[in-house]
Amino acid sequence: MAEVALVEVSKSYGTVEAVRNLSLSIAHGEFVVLLGPTGAGKTTTLRLIAGLERPDRGDVMIQGRVVTKDVPAERDVAFVFQQYSLYPHLTVYDNLAFPLRSPARRMDEKVIRRRVQQVSEQLHIEQKLGNRATALSGGEMQRVAIGRALVREPAVYLMDEPLSSLDAKLRAELRLELKRIQRELGTTILYVTHDQIEAMTMADRIGVMSEGALVQLGTPREIYERPSSAYVASRLGTPAINLIPAELLGSDTVPPQVRTVGLRTEHIRISSADRPGPVAQVHWVEHLGDQNHVHLKLATHSLVTLADPVQQLKAGDQVSLEFTEPLYFDQAGNRIDTVEFRGHA
Repeated sequence: MAEVALVEVSKSYGTVEAVRNLSLSIAHGEFVVLLGPTGAGKTTTLRLIAGLERPDRGDVMIQGRVVTKDVPAERDVAFVFQQYSLYPHLTVYDNLAFPLRSPARRMDEKVIRRRVQQVSEQLHIEQKLGNRATALSGGEMQRVAIGRALVREPAVYLMDEPLSSLDAKLRAELRLELKRIQRELGTTILYVTHDQIEAMTMADRIGVMSEGALVQLGTPREIYERPSSAYVASRLGTPAINLIPAELLGSDTVPPQVRTVGLRTEHIRISSADRPGPVAQVHWVEHLGDQNHVHLKLATHSLVTLADPVQQLKAGDQVSLEFTEPLYFDQAGNRIDTVEFRGHA
């Protein structure tokens, strides 16, 4: 049974359709990430599940029960917002204990103490329990915000870009901590982000959203290697996938219905200009230590690829390119299966 299910859910704000006919099932203990740009409908989806918004059409189910008309307190979910939203006058201990002392729960103080201690140790903030929230660093405040959700032990955790306001080092640390805790506790998490690294490293499955619609749902590997469209392909990969007109590769090497070719950086190989293949010019080279990002000009189009640091390249060099495992897209941007193409060849 799905822990959370959305069944053809839609939500509009005036003339803006924030979520369109969205159907999604999340299994117990699964970590699902919704990925997409601002305005894709990710946060609205979370708010619909939490009960902070009510859908215009469709149903929300949690643990097999329709909760579409239930108020948030009846849904057994915990919401972690982008901003910390801590009580500044309370200590870390009291911030963590606050949800357990609410009139709806009023748990025994011994149980509260045990839960707070356990969660604080999991998040490595047990030494900060006596500190006021205002005395914490940004990373510590975010840990407290996440901990306040964890102590509740709800059916589902909803997280809306909880790491986006942190610096890169803290984000990387908390990504690992959050995934570790989720695996240890077997919790169900629906996590919203526009950060592809968060999606790739944390998710069991990624749902890519565009203009309120769920356009593809799959494992990180499926989304990366077999995107359903050029839009989905552009959501994952650093640097971003190269999208170039099919005619640059020649009519003999691509299916006739292809209009755009997608080339990931690891699928472009650089060799000397006298070797077979399209000839490009090096525009500039980013030296990153373990690898170089090489920016190229192929006709009038820009490409970025990876190169070994020992490969001596500089701006103005002419090079030959070899393309491996390209992705093919039609006029509408939908991916064309190359296996299907070979079957008709």
